[in-house]
Amino acid sequence: MTEDLGEVTAAQAAERALDHVERLTRRQPLGVTSVAPTEEGWLAEVEVVEESRVPSTANILGLYEVDMEVNGDLVSYRRTRRYARGRTEG
Repeated sequence: MTEDLGEVTAAQAAERALDHVERLTRRQPLGVTSVAPTEEGWLAEVEVVEESRVPSTANILGLYEVDMEVNGDLVSYRRTRRYARGRTEG
């Protein structure tokens, strides 16, 4: 999808990041963990359930970095982390 929507707000960029990750991974994102402007547009991080397990506290999550143009169009994305739910960085 390449259409000129003009510049988007941070909230709109976050929504676009969720849409991009869901469409590309075919997994339901949990939410946006960060969104920040860059010189070229927006950089967002989206958390996704990679593997559902029982109990859900054993789920495996992925953190995706989404790079977008100022209008919210996707430039690139990549998974930067994979971890068990509830596990903190140490």
